Amino acid sequence: MPSLYDPFFHQSVVYLCEHSDDGAMGLIVNRPSKIMLSELLDHLQLKHNTAITDIKPVFFGGPVAKNQGLVLHDNGHHDKNSLAITETIFLSTSTDILTSIGQGRGPKNNLITLGYASWQAGQLEQEIADNDWLNVTANEDILFHSSGLQSWQQAAALLGVDIELMPNTSGHA
Repeated sequence: MPSLYDPFFHQSVVYLCEHSDDGAMGLIVNRPSKIMLSELLDHLQLKHNTAITDIKPVFFGGPVAKNQGLVLHDNGHHDKNSLAITETIFLSTSTDILTSIGQGRGPKNNLITLGYASWQAGQLEQEIADNDWLNVTANEDILFHSSGLQSWQQAAALLGVDIELMPNTSGHA
């Protein structure tokens, strides 16, 4: 919501990977960092040979474990190291998938993050009740083909909301 001024989550789109009675975990998917994939691969000493690695940003996935790499991807590269989030979206922490992406053999649709977001039991539910978040069904086009403010606006539009017209305050009836 526009009124959420938390420095980590202001105008963020978060893809929830897990939500249970124990808490929630997700990835901010609209905050490209200044780190390009080629830099990450070089740092990890992984070979890469595609031009895409020089222009593909690594995203800031959240304030927890900011050095932990996570790859959200479609089912074009499903392997034993990938956790199925849905029938078509997977999460991997394996460097094997980074090598595949760097060599042009990885999943067509992927989003690479450093860090993740997490909430304790009941915390996210309270933030939703406090009108801090809008909830929408995940959209793979927004997830893999948009970024930044555009993703935030497009996600809200899935609810028929023009986020730019929403006030910065909210009320409770």
